[in-house]
Amino acid sequence: MRRFRVWAPDVGAVRLQLDGVEHPMRRNGGGHWSVHVDAGQGARYGFLIDDDPTVLPDPRSPRQPDGVHAPSAVHDLDPTAWTDHSWTGRPLAGSVFYELHLGTFTPEGTFDAAIERLDHLVDLGVTTVELMPVNAFDGTHNWGYDGVLWYAVQETYGGPDGLQRFVDACHVRNLAVCLDVVYNHLGPSGNYLPRFGPYLTSGRNTWGQSLNLDGPGSDAVRAYIIDNALRWLREFHIDALRIDAVHALVDRTATHLLAELTVETTALAAHLGRPLSLIAESDLNDARLIIPRAAGGYGLTGQWNDDLHHAVHTAVSGERQGYYADFGSLACLARTLTHGFFHAATYSSFRGRTHGAPIPRDLVPGSALLGYTCNHDQIGNRATGDRPSDYLTPGQLAVKAALVLLAASTPMLFMGEEWGARTPFQFFTSHTDPVIGAATATGRRAEFAEHGWTAEEVPDPQDPATFHRSKLDWTEPGREPHARLLACYRALLALRAARPEFTDPWLDRVWADYDEARRWFVLRRGRISVVCNLAEDEVVIPVHGRVLLAWSPATESGAGTLVSGHSFAVLEEHDATSTVVTE
Repeated sequence: MRRFRVWAPDVGAVRLQLDGVEHPMRRNGGGHWSVHVDAGQGARYGFLIDDDPTVLPDPRSPRQPDGVHAPSAVHDLDPTAWTDHSWTGRPLAGSVFYELHLGTFTPEGTFDAAIERLDHLVDLGVTTVELMPVNAFDGTHNWGYDGVLWYAVQETYGGPDGLQRFVDACHVRNLAVCLDVVYNHLGPSGNYLPRFGPYLTSGRNTWGQSLNLDGPGSDAVRAYIIDNALRWLREFHIDALRIDAVHALVDRTATHLLAELTVETTALAAHLGRPLSLIAESDLNDARLIIPRAAGGYGLTGQWNDDLHHAVHTAVSGERQGYYADFGSLACLARTLTHGFFHAATYSSFRGRTHGAPIPRDLVPGSALLGYTCNHDQIGNRATGDRPSDYLTPGQLAVKAALVLLAASTPMLFMGEEWGARTPFQFFTSHTDPVIGAATATGRRAEFAEHGWTAEEVPDPQDPATFHRSKLDWTEPGREPHARLLACYRALLALRAARPEFTDPWLDRVWADYDEARRWFVLRRGRISVVCNLAEDEVVIPVHGRVLLAWSPATESGAGTLVSGHSFAVLEEHDATSTVVTE
């Protein structure tokens, strides 16, 4: 016998339909309904609410083999399929993340195809694979943030069994797995949760109605989210969760949802005997997210750090539009590398107000901040989805990599950046509702029209070609100029793994020196200095040392080290008393 259970507090009757046969359900406490029925693996089922003849999928559906509008399927993972019994997990500190979109990482766009590319990541020096969301969404391809059935795995990727095989294959290769989860909104098509109960509130965020985290009935909604997070960690052996846009979680209760999730995740980690990490995406620059609970914070393991991306990108590229306006100086770069946030109770011209708060460097290590030269947002939210490799030289890409991969933060790469991929990563959808599809395309074009882009220049998200253009070209790494950049990335990550100076997580042991006019910058980690020339012409940087790694030949002169334009060198200094300026 199998127990079917669903939360529907405000309805008069609920029936289970299992393989075409209806079974009345009994009301239990807390607004739940349940019934015990014989059901085998793969049996199709759904729920009928009151007199409505529409069969609704299970809000906690483990599988949606026929799409998000169809009935759910009974599904249990095969416990004998796991071979990762010796896996002990990975802490965040010391890790190297690699973000990828499952559908565009390989031509096939499946878990099984991605497994065939894992050895590339191992050779690169990656320790943790971060998957963009794989929860069930409407259509065949999507970024994943339009998910509507959070417990199910997208069938076009390989479904739950495919995810199990992928995680197991990662662990066998000593790779951890981080999964991107979205708890701040639901997609526009296939969201049947409001038919069951008050999952949503009247409030809205950027993407639609907010989740009901603090209103009547919110206890069950919070449990729905927390149970989902724990399911990935426990049943699928996932090691970390990246929680999307936590600034859009509206929660006015005394214990924030994130703090509650931290408590439950810590308890599960103790039971499983391996570290589990929670990583936030946040637009707030609020250190409370990563301050330990004992010190009054939420206790999350880490968060993405857009300030570091902006500081590095603007210093190298010269771009200053939009939210880049306050960034670009080498002073800004130094401040961000040594203190974590640039906007820390400082005025943001983009927001028109004071933004952020300082990170207490004695409480929060730099490894709690994930740093990156690019990610899916910073590429895909450009009008044409163009990568930095489309408008920067290989030397500039190498400088960006050196600054991020050798910083005190936890580095994260976005798929293909290690070889300077020339394929774009564009915003794509496959909504089956033509009205929603048309509205998505119109909204995308209107958004960029405000910044001077014509409608013809902005790819249509609904056009399948937009999706196919975004797939990586795996022939690129074997030819120039991609092969040289790939070798540089491998060397940088090998150096990071070999020298403890680069995995030292404490920001107050990071030093920086720079010359705004001559455009050189030095990042110092112990006796090792990363010297970067951001200008076109060669420059002498006043640091002496033995060259450990360089993009272009770097030679010592009487005044320091001669570095070519758009280049970097990593030096082990002869004199540990070299003068530096702390920012």
